[in-house]
Amino acid sequence: MKRIYLLILFLPAFVICQIPPGYYNSAQGLTGNNLKVALHNIIKNHTVVAYSGLWSVFPKSDKKSNGKVWDIYSHVPSGTQPYEYTFVNNQCGTYNSEGDCYNREHSWPQSWFNATTGPDSDLFHIYPTDGKVNGQRANFPYGKVGTASWTSMNGSKLGNCISAGYSATVFEPINEYKGDVARSYFYMTTRYYSEDAAWGVSDATNKADILPWQLNLLLQWHQQDPVSSKEIARNDSIYKVQNNRNPFIDNPAFADSIWSAVVSVFEREIKNVNSYYVYPNPAEDNITIASSSGSLSSIKVSVSDVTGRVVSEETILFSEATIASSQWPAGMYFINVNDGRRVSTLKFVKL
Repeated sequence: MKRIYLLILFLPAFVICQIPPGYYNSAQGLTGNNLKVALHNIIKNHTVVAYSGLWSVFPKSDKKSNGKVWDIYSHVPSGTQPYEYTFVNNQCGTYNSEGDCYNREHSWPQSWFNATTGPDSDLFHIYPTDGKVNGQRANFPYGKVGTASWTSMNGSKLGNCISAGYSATVFEPINEYKGDVARSYFYMTTRYYSEDAAWGVSDATNKADILPWQLNLLLQWHQQDPVSSKEIARNDSIYKVQNNRNPFIDNPAFADSIWSAVVSVFEREIKNVNSYYVYPNPAEDNITIASSSGSLSSIKVSVSDVTGRVVSEETILFSEATIASSQWPAGMYFINVNDGRRVSTLKFVKL
């Protein structure tokens, strides 16, 4: 993948970052995990803002030039805005439809880190967004949508993923903000490196680590949507409150220096991906999940019905795994197979 960076040195004066002298000195000349550790040590121990205090910070960190809320899930870069919010007056509250009110969107969902204090109010991954759109996004990973099941007024989409390595439901923001959320994720995995003992596992993350399929996509978004003046101003504003910065806004090249090797391995492996299949299908009493390679590996298998209710969840060391399905009601089921590198989604019909 060819990666091109714009040096902040050549940005217009009004968007130059206010980086304290020597802030990144200890990270100079490092690459890979050594660089990630160095950056973690620079940005850790930030001043934690109370979750309720986010409302009072947003008018400083996320204000448009017209004084309205800068909502990345509703803002239209050019043209008429579908709706705009006034700070404080339009806070959620309850909502029924898009345009009712704005709330606090954890781009890295709270359920992924078990709502741990610190990351639950870390402004570098929390944005003021429309309540309805935030609710639709829920805790789905970010990804490239194939067929949209729902689309917001600014074009953000929910639907099946067509990003390499994942095929379940994802949320895709508009192009203008894909780099923003990517750099939020790079910050989170770096800031909370080795501090994630209480965190959980998701289809996109393993505690504070980003799974390769998600990392591959986010690095693409990082390249396609370079750092904007909005992000730079937001970084400087949050620094005044939290006393730490997002290194990947200050120096976009850090991301490639840390993760290029990981992504290169993923890109090679995805070409010879180990796929999974289920048989018999349809079935009545038992189903078997098999690996196309026949190799022995540890997988996490989660089975849910069409309402999203999980009916079975287990971790198996297998080349073929049989699961009893006799107690499940007849109908369609979705089987997520997570082998630590990617998540495959299989459909199964219970007779």
